[in-house]
Amino acid sequence: MDALREAVRTGRLAPGTRLPSSRSLAADLGIARNTVADAYAELVAEGWLTARQGSGTRVARRAAPRRPAPPVPRTRPVDRRPAHNLLPGFPDLAGFPRAQWLTAARRALTAAPAEAFGYSDARGRIELRTVLADYLARARGVYADPERIVICSGFVHGLMLMANVLFARRVRAVAVESYGLDVHWKILTRAGMRMTALALDERGARTEELADAKGAGAVLMTPAHQFPTGVALHPDRRAAAVDWARRTGGLILEDDYDGEFRYDRQPVGALQGLDPERVAYFGTASKSLAPGLRLAWMVLPQELVGEVMEAKGEVDWVSSALDQLTLAEFIASGAYDRHVRSMRLRYRRRRDQLVAALADRDPAVGVTGIAAGLHAVVELPPGTERSVVEAAAWQGLALNGMASFRHPSVRPGRDALVVGYGTPTDSAWTGALDALGRVLP
Repeated sequence: MDALREAVRTGRLAPGTRLPSSRSLAADLGIARNTVADAYAELVAEGWLTARQGSGTRVARRAAPRRPAPPVPRTRPVDRRPAHNLLPGFPDLAGFPRAQWLTAARRALTAAPAEAFGYSDARGRIELRTVLADYLARARGVYADPERIVICSGFVHGLMLMANVLFARRVRAVAVESYGLDVHWKILTRAGMRMTALALDERGARTEELADAKGAGAVLMTPAHQFPTGVALHPDRRAAAVDWARRTGGLILEDDYDGEFRYDRQPVGALQGLDPERVAYFGTASKSLAPGLRLAWMVLPQELVGEVMEAKGEVDWVSSALDQLTLAEFIASGAYDRHVRSMRLRYRRRRDQLVAALADRDPAVGVTGIAAGLHAVVELPPGTERSVVEAAAWQGLALNGMASFRHPSVRPGRDALVVGYGTPTDSAWTGALDALGRVLP
């Protein structure tokens, strides 16, 4: 049978060729006639042959196979990555503590119970939730009982879950800060929410505007270090936001994306500590360690835990149990605190070098939002932002202007660059600074 297929495939048996009868071929091959008949029947079913009463068995007419295209000469792939990267929102990935993480992984794997290799609780591993409760209370002033913590794969994942919960609660409007990340706004829009943008000034989001945000059942905020302006929410406005939530039954979604990194000021505690029942706190390892770990956490009001777990699923389908156990060991051993302190010094040094380089070039240039975080806001002359960003792209420098973070409903504001000084490696940092200096007006 294989020989017949090959003969037809290669053209040795042309379409329309009549084959011997099953009786004749069986006699020639010295095998049973039924064997030949079964083989013919299978090849007919596969489309290699045709069989008609009175016409015998013939080779089927088949479309000629396409000749393969001539191979394309192999060339080196074009590297389209920018030569220098000053985009905000990323840590220095070369600074990931590989050796310490490997040590924690070995310890976690050795101590892991057998059930850790099965399907985990939808909230995440209890070992990580317990360690996080202690760490967040100590480092961020969060009231964090392990039973209120739900592990997710990143802030975006957590926001998607929360948006589903809010929609199920008939929330159809959410207030957001007038500058932020469009990916977050798109998640809320896809979940069926309309948005009201709160104005920003030197004291952070104007939370008094929440009273005029008709129908808003929640507000998404970055109170410790507003993204991208870098402003910390003033205490009076923090209190106003909590008062609004208590008065209306609303919910504050607190994105504490880089709360560990502060330099020239005392730590700004999490807003959640003011009212754990009206604030859902979101934290992540994406800035402190690496986004590729896909580990983040939500600390929820008690009444929302069950609803978020239902939205997530009956078991943890997303985050690896072993990665969760490794992070738990990494934090419990003190390695996480040591790593954060080390990276805080590195980022502060880069921030100081950025400010000094800009001052050497033009002492009048304004640099704001630098008391914490991994990015700075560099003021530009009016009307120059777009041309600077375009010039940077031509020179292989990845750079964002302030306009790329403006909510669509907000009128254009100041011209500025949002410069991420966490992204480059140490070896690339000087070159990135030089490239920035070349494109500034």
